[in-house]
Amino acid sequence: MQVKAGPLLSKINYPADLKQYSEADLEQISQELRQYIIDVVSVNGGHFGASLGVVELTVALHYALNTPYDKLVWDVGHQAYGHKILTGRRELFHTNRIYKGISGFPKISESEYDTFGVGHSSTSISAALGMAVASQIKGEKDRQHVAVIGDGAMTAGLAFEGLNHAGIENSNVLVILNDNCMSIDPNVGALKEYLTNITTSKSYNRFRDDISNVLAGLSKLGPNAHKYVKKIEKSIKGTLLKQSNLFESLNFRYFGPVDGHDVKRLAAIIKDLKDIPGPKLLHCVTVKGKGFALAEKDQTKWHAPGLFDKITGEIKKSVQDKPQAPKYQDVFGHTMVELAEANDKIVGITPAMPSGSSLNIMMKAMPTRAFDVGIAEQHAVTFSAGLAAQGLVPFCNIYSSFMQRAYDQVIHDVAIQKLNVVFCLDRAGLAGADGATHHGAYDIAFMRCIPNLVVSSPMNEEELRNLMFTAQQENAGPFVIRYPRGNGVMPDWKRPFKTLEIGKGRKICDGEEVALLTIGHVGNFAVEARAELNSEGIYPAHYDLRFVKPLDEQMLHEVFSKYKHIITVEDGTLQGGVGSAILEFMADNSYNANVIRLGIPDQFIDHGEQAELWAECGYDKASIIEAVRKVAIKRTTNTMVG
Repeated sequence: MQVKAGPLLSKINYPADLKQYSEADLEQISQELRQYIIDVVSVNGGHFGASLGVVELTVALHYALNTPYDKLVWDVGHQAYGHKILTGRRELFHTNRIYKGISGFPKISESEYDTFGVGHSSTSISAALGMAVASQIKGEKDRQHVAVIGDGAMTAGLAFEGLNHAGIENSNVLVILNDNCMSIDPNVGALKEYLTNITTSKSYNRFRDDISNVLAGLSKLGPNAHKYVKKIEKSIKGTLLKQSNLFESLNFRYFGPVDGHDVKRLAAIIKDLKDIPGPKLLHCVTVKGKGFALAEKDQTKWHAPGLFDKITGEIKKSVQDKPQAPKYQDVFGHTMVELAEANDKIVGITPAMPSGSSLNIMMKAMPTRAFDVGIAEQHAVTFSAGLAAQGLVPFCNIYSSFMQRAYDQVIHDVAIQKLNVVFCLDRAGLAGADGATHHGAYDIAFMRCIPNLVVSSPMNEEELRNLMFTAQQENAGPFVIRYPRGNGVMPDWKRPFKTLEIGKGRKICDGEEVALLTIGHVGNFAVEARAELNSEGIYPAHYDLRFVKPLDEQMLHEVFSKYKHIITVEDGTLQGGVGSAILEFMADNSYNANVIRLGIPDQFIDHGEQAELWAECGYDKASIIEAVRKVAIKRTTNTMVG
């Protein structure tokens, strides 16, 4: 559905068009851009609050900078919708996050204005610094390099690593800190408190305005003016804030805080900062969801609300006429509370995803035993290891794609020491509309090669509960449980706990000639496929591996002894995944069978609905049926029981 832009915005296709307007027009352009985002996202879905909060900043940046020659890097990318609309993609914006449409994040291959592909947080400062150093080497002294990073993303170690390095390079880099006290959930930690102190200090804010007048006259003070004013400014700032300025201690010139919704002033400040050499940080205070009252009031709910009525604010949800299966994440959240009530050693940890992982259920019920550590996956893992080293049982819930950022800690701090940390990897497999940066395609491959690690995946909600119950048993050791985004298959999911034998799969049904070996939720695709095949007189066997590591070798000996054709199905990469593990078992045990592997191919998969992507990758129900038909012999008698 196409949405009509306002009278000024409709004439802006690229930043060059924006520059044709006067500064007096920037407020109206900002209003029209904000309304356009509301209009489109309300009917098409997508991230919402983050982009509304940076509308004025987006307009000011493209007005003041010479993009794309000047390099603008957006951290994470949730906030970049306005940027996309102003850089040649307004007419395509209705395809945002839709299969074969434009990406919901900046993407180098999509536009020259997208200078760096993002999706995971806290990469912008390092990337912008790399670009700035490259410009220095190439002699491009007039090129600007700007990183726009949220205060939530500042909690990650990578952001501080970038700041630390930028402070000694003296490169032409400007970091814009978008301070709204939010990532998806409210920000946590000492940095948030520090920024709050700055923004609420009346003395400092009066001084900030005075120092701006001093800076404006720098050119009249001679060649050493920058050095002298910088020393004076730093000293007074430290006195007024009763502490040294964090950013200036890293050799950044600090400016702010400024109103992130005053578009004319922002544009003027950014133009002025272009003339100040060296690393600089502009602290902008914004409101996530700005301009849409409900999004301002409940910022977590409106981070990505789905479809909604832009007039009433009612979020549209489908009405079901029968009980529905819950989301896997909610099964995790409620099960955590059950387990923790019975076992006082259990604690919960998440890196800034309490609502996304549903650990917020435990945080509400047991606030002293559940921890949001900020966007800091490495810290989350080693913090969990420290808890486990003292006898507690931490359940560390991290999205599968984010676990990639803490791989060293899993090996070094958990696996080598055989600590009982339970990693619950949410969004495993193809995650949907967030695309390649968020698909959990690689966890099976990169986890199953680590010694001492148990790697498992439940086929349904009951198995998720039982795996969680098993993982907190005495001496369970390092334990991985991976499960997908979205709903399971069992409306009646809350059943008594059972301890599962580690490394033991299960036979779902016998069959003839062909055996399906599945891991995790995709086993349900095989159940549906088998039912259809049975109606055609084709009877494949079906085995649920349940554990990737250790494999159920007894079950696999049975499979290879009975079946000539073996089809593995997984919601993970084929390179090094479950199918590879089965081939290794076959080779190690001198079996000879026709093994067909279905899963994610050796390529990055773009965004779309999960069902669309499962089909594209060839492991949905229809793909399983097709694979079985190619090798199975159809019987005319109906003696097998499906």
